[in-house]
Amino acid sequence: MKFNGRNQYISSSAILGENVKIGDNVSIYDNVTIGDNSIITNDCVIGEPTSDYYHVENYLNAPTIIGSEAIIRSHSIIYSGVSIGTHFQSGHRVTIRENTVIGDNCKIGTNCDLQGFLTIGNYCQLHSNVHLCQFSSLGNFVFIYPNVVLANDKHPPTEIVKGPTVGNYTQIGIQSSIIGNISIGDNCLIGAGTIISKDFEDFSFIIGSPSIRKSDVRQLIANNGKPLYPWNERFSRGMPWADLRSNG
Repeated sequence: MKFNGRNQYISSSAILGENVKIGDNVSIYDNVTIGDNSIITNDCVIGEPTSDYYHVENYLNAPTIIGSEAIIRSHSIIYSGVSIGTHFQSGHRVTIRENTVIGDNCKIGTNCDLQGFLTIGNYCQLHSNVHLCQFSSLGNFVFIYPNVVLANDKHPPTEIVKGPTVGNYTQIGIQSSIIGNISIGDNCLIGAGTIISKDFEDFSFIIGSPSIRKSDVRQLIANNGKPLYPWNERFSRGMPWADLRSNG
């Protein structure tokens, strides 16, 4: 069973909120703050020092903030300098590198690799095995499905790297790749296996390799004759507007 208090290291400078549960074999390093009612399960590391720790004299760990009501599952590593909002959930073996900012109500799936210097909005969901390169940015309500890669270098190796920017409500299908300092608009749908290396406007249905704008997503119609997109007008589970619609 978890939460036996075995083999834990918790820095004296760490701040734990009320009713925080810490599993076995967990390390919580300097300048970590964990919000109320959060759960850190077995074998996690929170506030992992950056590489400067091994080379810089008098190294100081940057503040790491985990918001309230978090669930961080086993073998996840969150580096120092990460800020995560409330109601965060991770799968197993997740890595989140330094200088990443994640909003509220986000879910990061098993084996995801977030390479740092990222900005992720509210209510984003990453399924398993997603890789986000440094300097990428996701808006709010972005869903990314398994085995997607965001890469920041079209012509490796290069000295200047900046990752993609993905707009609000955009859906990225399985095994897609988005490469370079490009911009994907709001309310886009990216089909499975698509490879993107150029900008696309709002409401684009994007498919292929090389990618093309197949149509406006608002032209996609379900079997019942109703529009499939914008998806937030037909889908409510786990979304902040779910209660409003059930009561309306």
